[in-house]
Amino acid sequence: MSAATSAPGLPLRITGAALRRGDRELWAGLDLEVQPGELLAVLGPSGSGKTTLLRAILGLESLSAGHIEALGRPVRQRGNRDIGYIPQQRPLPPETPLRGRDLVALGINGHRFGFPFPRRGERERVDALVDAVGARAFADRPVGLLSGGEQQRLRVGQALADNPRLLLCDEPLTSLDLANQQAVVGLIDAHRRRSDAAVLLVTHDINPVLGAVDRILYIAGGRFTLGTPDEVLTSRVLSDLYGAPVEVLRAGGRLVVVGAPDAEASSHHHHHEASA
Repeated sequence: MSAATSAPGLPLRITGAALRRGDRELWAGLDLEVQPGELLAVLGPSGSGKTTLLRAILGLESLSAGHIEALGRPVRQRGNRDIGYIPQQRPLPPETPLRGRDLVALGINGHRFGFPFPRRGERERVDALVDAVGARAFADRPVGLLSGGEQQRLRVGQALADNPRLLLCDEPLTSLDLANQQAVVGLIDAHRRRSDAAVLLVTHDINPVLGAVDRILYIAGGRFTLGTPDEVLTSRVLSDLYGAPVEVLRAGGRLVVVGAPDAEASSHHHHHEASA
């Protein structure tokens, strides 16, 4: 049974949304509906409000205007176990007192008070998730001693623990090498195809996810554009969005965006791949 028939309402509906930071409007007038099984990539320069959008969907940030419904219900701060979340990749300290499988288990029992002692059914579920994300070989090692790619596989397993129908991913590929980027994208893509889940994925580089993306929301300069990759990632569209000349180049099967102004980035970032 697909998500569309097992529960009423779209995975995500955003209406008339606006976001301000102090006296600066990051964006306004955002209307967005995300369908079951759709993967939407969110692109834009640093400081454009991409992470804040995810936090608003999680009920952790307030919009300046508009409202958000997730899985047919208004978002609320208490959270929704049908929404999975993969945070930005930050290495865990070496002394973290958890094994790899314990990190995955937090996705199942982390809502309970006290130290999570897994029940039998939960242990079996953790084992299945560990296998699904290819973590069997390092699941019993201290999580702080694992590589960034290994830790991120475990975070994906944690986010998928409740078989979410809406999956939010905040820069899940940062600091990963190409092989691990492809592995993490493959895990996310497999989940949405298997579960008909909707995915919002914030990324600075569209290239690792280009083959899986249905639509792109590109935010820049207080404005946004929404469409398929072929509609959005063009020199004309991005130049109009930024109000400055921007070139989209195709080289070796990869997209490179050149000349996109980014006031939040350091001055040596003259261009970067398929991002701002």
